[in-house]
Amino acid sequence: MGEVFLDGFLDALKLLPFLFLLYILIELLEHRTAMGRAGRAITGKFAPLIGGAAGLVPMCGFSVMASKLFQKKYLTVGTLFAVFIATSDEALLVLALSSLPALEKLYSILALLGTKFVLAVGVGYLIDLLFKKRRAPLPAYDHEYEHDHDHELDHDHDHEHEHEHDGHEVDELSVCEHKHESKWTLYLFSPLLHALEVAGVVFVFNLVFGLMFYLIGQEKVIGFLQGAGYWYQPLFAAIVGLIPNCASSVALAETYAIGGIGFSALLGGLVTNAGFGVFVLFREGREWRCNLLILFAMFLLGVLVGYAAGAIEYIMI
Repeated sequence: MGEVFLDGFLDALKLLPFLFLLYILIELLEHRTAMGRAGRAITGKFAPLIGGAAGLVPMCGFSVMASKLFQKKYLTVGTLFAVFIATSDEALLVLALSSLPALEKLYSILALLGTKFVLAVGVGYLIDLLFKKRRAPLPAYDHEYEHDHDHELDHDHDHEHEHEHDGHEVDELSVCEHKHESKWTLYLFSPLLHALEVAGVVFVFNLVFGLMFYLIGQEKVIGFLQGAGYWYQPLFAAIVGLIPNCASSVALAETYAIGGIGFSALLGGLVTNAGFGVFVLFREGREWRCNLLILFAMFLLGVLVGYAAGAIEYIMI
């Protein structure tokens, strides 16, 4: 029982830096800073490519960041799918530390990474092509930033009318100091509080699922996957992959490592699995129909990919 608590705490702690950076980024974007220009990277033509590459990092922090940016409409739906599809949470680490033969281990990891990346980028671009209306307003922020910047070039003329006394420099300095203090609150303390809040909710949520796995027993989950039969394994692996917890990806990887499921089932389950990103997507309850549609699409994609990979394996054998 203590391990469940410790694992839940450590998972939430690992997410905290990602959440902190995420809320800093959101503040920078929302206040139309120069960051708006750099923000084009997450909405431009390379966004699904960047999202797919970020999702390959073996941790669910990027899927959490993608969900929050998508909720704020700073991320396209295609890029969200790219991150979700590429995410494998801790499965890669489990495979790397497994007792599989070295060549089989290398083949499995490379095949998993390569397939998920190509699929993530391809699906991301396809969805963005089909749903062009779901675009982030960053170009508008850039325009307003540039517009404000042009006015700042003439601010000396405005100050001559606003300050007609010798203490002009002192007043201007006090205003700058006030802005500096507000930026500490805006870009440090506020993001930190938001990050701690979400991390706390993730800890509680993770604790609930951890207890569920503890009471059910991971051996039973592995046995369930093993007993599903070769042609049913992709379906049941995708169902397990829907659970927004690192235990699901670990169970899939461990079952594959002991020969309980084939590579096709592992691939299908990990395509469906997006870590805590799904939880964050539903947390605020906004656009829940859209969120359910995304979740169903991820599940359907995982099942189809699993069966397609299984068919290729069957033909090759």
